[in-house]
Amino acid sequence: MAEINVTSATESSLIPSIVPDLDAVISVVLILVVAYLIVKVADILLRKISEKAGRYRITVTMVIPLLKIIVYVSAVYFILKVFFDPGLTELALFSGLFGAAIGFGLKDIFADIVGGVVIAFERPYQIGDKIEVSGTYGEVTDIGLRATRVVTPDDSVVSIPNYAIFQEPTASQNAGKTEMMVIIDIYIDPRSDAGTAMSILKDALITSKYVYISPKRPYTVLLQDYPFYRRIRGKAYVNDLRSEFEFGSEVTRRAWVELTRQGILPPPPAHVPGEVTEK
Repeated sequence: MAEINVTSATESSLIPSIVPDLDAVISVVLILVVAYLIVKVADILLRKISEKAGRYRITVTMVIPLLKIIVYVSAVYFILKVFFDPGLTELALFSGLFGAAIGFGLKDIFADIVGGVVIAFERPYQIGDKIEVSGTYGEVTDIGLRATRVVTPDDSVVSIPNYAIFQEPTASQNAGKTEMMVIIDIYIDPRSDAGTAMSILKDALITSKYVYISPKRPYTVLLQDYPFYRRIRGKAYVNDLRSEFEFGSEVTRRAWVELTRQGILPPPPAHVPGEVTEK
């Protein structure tokens, strides 16, 4: 009986050390609230600053995911300190429990977090970039710890898990710059004057209010003959990637006005290519 009483007393003495007290709970809540507010306020301020930074807009927003990681990692560290001073023994124990949690079904979440860290430091794309991944094309509006949010041309918001960067090819159309190449295709009748058509598309490109031309950002106009039509392709950089579609629409409209005036016609309807936005 004496042994049983000793065991009971030992178990009861462990309960206070296992169950966190009210002060610890309040401290954890405060740490989480402060971390959230820091991230939220910094995100809002940096986005406002970026909108006034002109061509350096994307350079400013690249700080946001790095800041999130630093704040969240610091929050985890301070939460651990609330319960115990994380020495080598405690860190080893925590690592073991964390590894077990990953093995029991949290591996996808962990893969997303690792993907977020990789994106933040290697920067395959940044907030403000136009990217294409997993069949989705659009502008990156946020890079979180678990997912990247992309706004598509039809204004849909798509969340792409960060681990997709390890599994899917990711194409960044502007590579962190505000200017971006836009491809504009004009299809004309094969009997039309290709030289005149190329000149017209060139003039529409270089006189657009959206175009950006420099020694490192040249434009070009190319001709490709097909059995039932000719394709005139213009390549030029838009001065702000957010004007991608306005640029393409304006150049196409102005080019066709002049093409029609010159008597250059599109190919017969049965021979018009079905996909006019091929890259």
